[in-house]
Amino acid sequence: MRGGIFILSGAGLSAESGLKTFRAEDGLWEDHRVEDVATPEAFVRDPALVQRFYNARRAGVAAAHPNAAHVALAHLQATYDAPVHLVTQNIDDLLERAGATDVIHMHGEVTSALCGACGHRWPAPVEMAVGACCPACDAPTARPDIVWFGEIPYHMDRIHAALEASDLFVALGTSGNVYPAAGFRQLAQQSGIRTLELNLAASGVPFDEVREGAASDVVPAWVAEVLAS
Repeated sequence: MRGGIFILSGAGLSAESGLKTFRAEDGLWEDHRVEDVATPEAFVRDPALVQRFYNARRAGVAAAHPNAAHVALAHLQATYDAPVHLVTQNIDDLLERAGATDVIHMHGEVTSALCGACGHRWPAPVEMAVGACCPACDAPTARPDIVWFGEIPYHMDRIHAALEASDLFVALGTSGNVYPAAGFRQLAQQSGIRTLELNLAASGVPFDEVREGAASDVVPAWVAEVLAS
């Protein structure tokens, strides 16, 4: 019995659905410095700005649609004869809306709210207000359920277990050269797991195989090859 496929996806997966990559060349994210909208300190300093920022991201995700790459990955997961572990750095739900299941969101989900007091999670409203109360403990500490800079990514133990049980590591729409994601590629290579990069342009990071092109082109083509084999 062959092992599974571990797929780490990044912003390049959802770019063709109209969702911008995390940071532009000028270092800004949607015209904001990351330090102003994506750190715990930013939320303490200006919670209204942070809530507005993620309200806008939530609206953008709601208006977006899965592209051919999302659909192909969901199809692979549903039909492949071994586990397909979908781990994403993205905060959107486009994989799930394409039909994928059990997606591991290591950086959180913009559609989810988190209580800063008790850790309870619930579906985020379209517009989350400053001082919104937790439905579990009633504390006015609701925040986006997002892993900000300086915080620990979610599900790391589960991610490592999935990788170690796989025969192939795929970095899709991400170079995987920033930690902790870079550690996944290194662990795969140290463990003798084959590595593949699917990206708009090669990252220059060492992989066993690299395929360049738009996600909506290269991912369905690769999935078709995998299922045909």
